[in-house]
Amino acid sequence: MAGHSKWANRVHRKSRQDARRSSLFAKLSRQILVAAREGGPDPDTNLRLRLAIDAARAVSMPMDNIEHAIRRGSGQVEGVTYEEVTLEGYGPGGAALMIDVLTDNRQRTISEIRRLLRDANASLGEAGCVTWLFEQKGLIVVPKSAADEETIFLVAADAGAEDLLEEEEYWEICVPPQDFQQVLKAVQAAGIEPERAEVTMIPTTTTQVPDDQAPKLLRLLDSLEEHEDVQHVYSNFEVSDAILDEVEGDD
Repeated sequence: MAGHSKWANRVHRKSRQDARRSSLFAKLSRQILVAAREGGPDPDTNLRLRLAIDAARAVSMPMDNIEHAIRRGSGQVEGVTYEEVTLEGYGPGGAALMIDVLTDNRQRTISEIRRLLRDANASLGEAGCVTWLFEQKGLIVVPKSAADEETIFLVAADAGAEDLLEEEEYWEICVPPQDFQQVLKAVQAAGIEPERAEVTMIPTTTTQVPDDQAPKLLRLLDSLEEHEDVQHVYSNFEVSDAILDEVEGDD
């Protein structure tokens, strides 16, 4: 139950990018709204809602905003109805893309995303064209300063985790989605506070993107993340660290 993950490095960088997005609260409100609509307003019995609330609290979203989104989702307050859509396609260099969307106008949003892809020499594909390249996993990211390997290993394994990966300054705990909440609670009960905890899509295989295509792909991912209707973007890319640092330095 030990290994090494370059994927984790991208997750950490993405986390820092997320915190800078001006539209983050609006995106999180939509996630809470839809979770409450589909599973009810009680986070104790609605795991999706619990995760959405935890994500909102992690970026200091005001409780009034969270409660208002729950009320809207559960029908206590009238509001816009959002539709969930997952778009799939290929980016520059052949990297697979999965784009989770919450929109009140499906046709408009798909048109806008299609334009972003076209401008980057990328394209949408048929439903299911890249889904098979990803698997859903719970991901709990813990700074190495919070726990040593033996401690985090024992806590995670006893609670049902399936893998512990090492990436520079972090431990990354991989968990079957159905066991995510119990592993997260076990980690927190041991006095270990994760930096990031979510149920996400992780690629089962990766695509090495050539250096001449990588900047275009990374900027496309940023553009998609900044779109107000896009909730999550998943990709199976691998790029050189030098290119990743160069693009981040240009921001």
